[in-house]
Amino acid sequence: MFVTPERLNAWYLESGLVDAITPGKEEDVQEATTVREAVYRLVTDRRLGEEFDREALAVLNAAARKAPATPQLTLSGRHTDATPEQALATVARQAVELLSGPDVPLMKECGNPECTRVYIDRSRGMRRQWCGMESCGNKIKAAAYRARKKSAPATAAR
Repeated sequence: MFVTPERLNAWYLESGLVDAITPGKEEDVQEATTVREAVYRLVTDRRLGEEFDREALAVLNAAARKAPATPQLTLSGRHTDATPEQALATVARQAVELLSGPDVPLMKECGNPECTRVYIDRSRGMRRQWCGMESCGNKIKAAAYRARKKSAPATAAR
């Protein structure tokens, strides 16, 4: 998703992390991708009960040490302006909170083999299998239905 500075900034806006962001550069995309991969490595380590990868820790912590986006109170409510670096620092800090917080046991990776999204499973019985029904869940269920229909014996016409 982070293929251009514009797409990266759109993700920051769409995620609700910031309300406005200054234009980004190619270096911002490279850094965000590096942090994203480090977070994924750390989440995987945590999910599997393994020790954190030290290089991934260093990447995440370096990003988290930078100045985050700071919300401001305005006459119309809360508003957060940021640079791409501040937005990424905010994401990194949220990852630190997630990976050191109480939701660690609830982290799961999507059951769709083509998806690598990780989500927090707060469903009843913790039996959720996909990152979302509208994306992966419907695809998997539709494919399973088609496979059942295809393998079902054809009824003879009378």
